[in-house]
Amino acid sequence: MSPNQRFTRLAVVGGGPGGYAAAFLAADLGLEVSLIDLDRNPGGVCLYRGCIPSKALLHLAKLLGETRAAAAFGLEFGEPRIDIDRLRAWKNGVVEQLTGGLGQLAKRRKVDFIRGRARFQDARTLAVEPADGSGEVIVAFDQAIIATGSRPVTLPFLPAASPRIWDSTGALELETIPERLLVIGGGYIGLELGGVYAALGSAVSVVEMEKSLLPGADPDLVRPLAKRMGEQLHAVHLETRVAAVEDTGSALRVRFEGKAAAEETFDRVLVSIGRRPNTGNLGLENTDVVVDARGFIAVDAQRRTAEPTLFAIGDVTGQPMLAHKASHEGRAAVEVIAGRAAAFEPAAIPAVVFTDPEIAWTGLTEAEAKAGGVPHEIARFPWAASGRALTLGATEGVTKLVLEPETGRLLGVGLCGSGAGELIVEATLALEMGATAEDLKLTIHPHPTLSETLMEAAEVFYGQCTHLYRPKRGAS
Repeated sequence: MSPNQRFTRLAVVGGGPGGYAAAFLAADLGLEVSLIDLDRNPGGVCLYRGCIPSKALLHLAKLLGETRAAAAFGLEFGEPRIDIDRLRAWKNGVVEQLTGGLGQLAKRRKVDFIRGRARFQDARTLAVEPADGSGEVIVAFDQAIIATGSRPVTLPFLPAASPRIWDSTGALELETIPERLLVIGGGYIGLELGGVYAALGSAVSVVEMEKSLLPGADPDLVRPLAKRMGEQLHAVHLETRVAAVEDTGSALRVRFEGKAAAEETFDRVLVSIGRRPNTGNLGLENTDVVVDARGFIAVDAQRRTAEPTLFAIGDVTGQPMLAHKASHEGRAAVEVIAGRAAAFEPAAIPAVVFTDPEIAWTGLTEAEAKAGGVPHEIARFPWAASGRALTLGATEGVTKLVLEPETGRLLGVGLCGSGAGELIVEATLALEMGATAEDLKLTIHPHPTLSETLMEAAEVFYGQCTHLYRPKRGAS
């Protein structure tokens, strides 16, 4: 076999959280594995251009927000001096540390990491175009996992060559802090990055076609966030769409249609209207893999495609497009490939929006329960009644349980407030274990903590909440 030809037991195409988790587990189980990705080290969009750099910047925004909010407690600080070059270097350092660490872990596991772009020649062969421009590498395999992720959706009428138009990747470069920034799309990426730039000093406007921010999320959770965003941002335009964008050479002239029809000028425009799967140019037409009209790959519970040798995980398989979902899918697929009984059948997949305040949910939402005709009852605990929330100045939050009326079995949980992304883990574990409101109520939570709000929401279900007088309806 020539140097440009090799064989591997398992080929993983895509080095993001799904791909590298799959490759590492395969190596741990003793399989010979090749991991193929364009970046210098594993990590994918999440670590290089998504989850990690955005959370680094969100941490900075949170610090800025807390110092300004401290004035209400009697602590006043001067306006911060923002050194954008040092901020960028710190953010990049976080990324380099994590991705470099993954590169070392790949070497220690003896994963064959191939830096390049892969394309299927057939159901057992990949042609890889190396990133360094050297000769094509042919990789034969027994089985492969497709984990190529997704990319931002674009708008066709935008001036494509304009450096003033950003997608999420461009916004995370922290090239400049624009005086006026327009965010097209009121979803989680737009709100997270819009919040960052607002904290850094930009006058941020958000335009969203739907009637509320975070369309599809529980309104009870969105309401406190929308109120805060209304205070933090320059403007929020709902039921409004961008009809045209013109680069004048010094700025961007934007025309709105709908409820807030107008024409305004911005220094930068961030487009965050969703993501689409990276399934084009993979050579999937040379296999029996089924791809739907939106570009998603059809898979079963074991993440098998219609082609027996190929599996698919992560964003390419559909919603929810979340890094942690991809990681667990990857591990399930490897277990199957290794001959073990496994399937990806979670009771709940948590979702987190890292805004200020955070929003998190898991399991069924109230809207999903109504749409599916699922009998349910709602129990809410407002954080204004939480001692810990009061000490943090975070009383706008809410904890919400969706419960089976007769048994009290937990169907879903939603949280809005400080640290919601950490608190949702307890709720997800409770759902996986089939817990009831009584289980939550009887679990001793430390005081004073925000985690108590889960216990107290369960007490609300029974009409016995210590810090909120809300008798059970119908109780004598």
